[in-house]
Amino acid sequence: MVEDGDRAPDFELPTDGGKVLKLSRLKGRPVVLYFYPKDDTSGCTAEAKDFSRLAGQFSKAGAEVIGVSPDGVESHQQFRRKHDLAIALAADADKAVARAYGVWVEKSMYGRTYMGVERSTFLIDGTGRIARSWRRVKVPGHADAVLAATQALAP
Repeated sequence: MVEDGDRAPDFELPTDGGKVLKLSRLKGRPVVLYFYPKDDTSGCTAEAKDFSRLAGQFSKAGAEVIGVSPDGVESHQQFRRKHDLAIALAADADKAVARAYGVWVEKSMYGRTYMGVERSTFLIDGTGRIARSWRRVKVPGHADAVLAATQALAP
């Protein structure tokens, strides 16, 4: 599990835009990396819409916002179109990135345990270190809190 101050694990993932995203290529600017369980579910949709609503302000702060889930590229494309999302979505189908960040965890619902993504966000500074992390995220107000932390990174 990564902690604040650690070097952010690098990765390369396909995105909904048909590109390949490599974290280390974004060095020099802040990156908001948020992990969510599943496209087009209520909490994940609300979170994606909140980050999209603030996309212009994140951009003004020089930051890139990237949502990551185990869903595939096609699912991400449909999710983005359906909700007019303004953020990049990366497909972590083998869950390697979720594991590297410590967010692929055992979960429990209705007495059943299973493996899944723990909703988490990592603010990565321009040097590639984790400036701030949020785990077990509650969606209401979260994107605003991340924006405030991102703006505080600005010189």
